[in-house]
Amino acid sequence: MRGSAGRITTVVAPVLLGVLALAAWQALVVGLELRPFVVPSPLSIATEVAEHADVIAAAALSTATNALVGLVVGVALALVAAAVAASVRVLDEMFSPLVAAAAVVPVVALAPVLYTMFGANAQTARVIVAAIVSFVPVYVNTLRGLRTVAPVHRDLMRVLAATRRQATRVVTLPGALPFFFSGLRIASSVAVISALVAEYFGGPVDGLGKAITSAVSSSNYPLAWAYVVGAVGIGLVFFAATAALERGVLHRRSHR
Repeated sequence: MRGSAGRITTVVAPVLLGVLALAAWQALVVGLELRPFVVPSPLSIATEVAEHADVIAAAALSTATNALVGLVVGVALALVAAAVAASVRVLDEMFSPLVAAAAVVPVVALAPVLYTMFGANAQTARVIVAAIVSFVPVYVNTLRGLRTVAPVHRDLMRVLAATRRQATRVVTLPGALPFFFSGLRIASSVAVISALVAEYFGGPVDGLGKAITSAVSSSNYPLAWAYVVGAVGIGLVFFAATAALERGVLHRRSHR
């Protein structure tokens, strides 16, 4: 009973805080008579969301697809690279400057170059941007996890005459899982952001980034914010999915 009450509180408290924040936002807009180009009211944004729900959903689906494909590609490459770097020290030293460079590449500079390379009518550039941005946090965290093995556990495996493969499966990989999921949570968020930002600089005229630009250029600021709400929704879905995956995997391993 106490656990159920705690879970209910965990859900109710953020929702209540959000409702209060929206009420304060609405009151400030009305009380200060703020113009829509400064900040529209939550009610006007909600009206645009309701009226253009199908358009927002279609744009959100395009952005989410690019972010998801980029996230999967980036995570897969990061896991392979981290496993190789953890096994071969020389390769780790070779990868380090490349990863550092990838971590500081600005999307605003990379996206136009990729559109020139792969064509302005293809989604390839957006996927590559999301993959590069997702690669770094997963690689760094996974590599750290693979190398974080308690000496007592390593000594125990030696005493038990375990092979390297057995030690990796029993000790190294389970110990690296929390680090991997920490990187994955970060990557899931930045993949959405990077795919959204990449849409501002070219490519097909779909996705939330292009929709926001179009709404702002026509001075329809509540609609632009409605598209922002769609982007927030994608980010929340990605974060919730990775959190649920982490909880399920770690819970399953803890009960073995």
